[in-house]
Amino acid sequence: MTFPDIVPDLKSRLPELRGRLAANQPLAEFTWFRVGGPAQVLFMPQDEADLVYFLAHLSADVPVMVIGLASNLIVRDGGVPGVVIRLGRGFSDIKVEEGERVRVGAAVPDVKLARAAQEVGITGLEFYRGIPGAVGGALRMNGGAYGGETKDVLVEARGVDRAGGVRVYANADMGYTYRHCSVADDVIFTEALFQGRPGDPAEIAAAMDKITESREATQPVKSRTGGSTFKNPQNHKAWQLIDAAGCRGLVVGDAQVSELHCNFLINRGQATAADIETLGETVRRRVKENSGIDLDWEIKRIGVPG
Repeated sequence: MTFPDIVPDLKSRLPELRGRLAANQPLAEFTWFRVGGPAQVLFMPQDEADLVYFLAHLSADVPVMVIGLASNLIVRDGGVPGVVIRLGRGFSDIKVEEGERVRVGAAVPDVKLARAAQEVGITGLEFYRGIPGAVGGALRMNGGAYGGETKDVLVEARGVDRAGGVRVYANADMGYTYRHCSVADDVIFTEALFQGRPGDPAEIAAAMDKITESREATQPVKSRTGGSTFKNPQNHKAWQLIDAAGCRGLVVGDAQVSELHCNFLINRGQATAADIETLGETVRRRVKENSGIDLDWEIKRIGVPG
């Protein structure tokens, strides 16, 4: 699918824009699943000021979507109408501050946040080694793993709203619950400040190594996958419900439920986004029939069908 090219019009309306605009940019190359159609427009702002300028002058009727490392994302085969924003180098700073605090840009991979804290002897952030995304996604989803959650360590987050207004959110303003944040969906997080505790770099490194070993032993980390597919229902583990419903190894097209960890879906090579999403919905239906429990997607799905 190809969308009408609105980039020339945007450039003429936004003469001071410094970031990169691309029309009908394929998004599959950015996603861990390696599936999906194009963005009508992909915008990569140079820095926060550039993002503010863009949003403040963009017509309110143009849809805007933000993506990060796309480790927890299905882009549908028809692509994404409007503008997809991807934060890059201008949002990648890491700064250690007094009092065991670390300030990072939203494009920083979670593993880099964990490593930066470890190197200066800050503990409490090592769980980020087990999350395959970037800080922006962790802020939006209250990302967590191996006993830690973003809500436990966040001091404040900074973001830009759809009208181009810059806002700072204290932890209490984020409205965190399990894998959820109540900040308006149109806010694009640009930076976060995290609080850790004094620790021994060697001990923190050892803890992170254990997380790495655990992930590699129990998750299909070398496959084209998307992280945990479904949220854990209260008092249940999603993978156990999926296994009990007989879905381990289930195949739709070239998409498969991982044999190693059945809360992961895999692109075996030629899967479409429709294959992966249909597989996920098939799993949801079978789990409901088997246990009476509704599984909610943890993976985000965007765009239109092919």
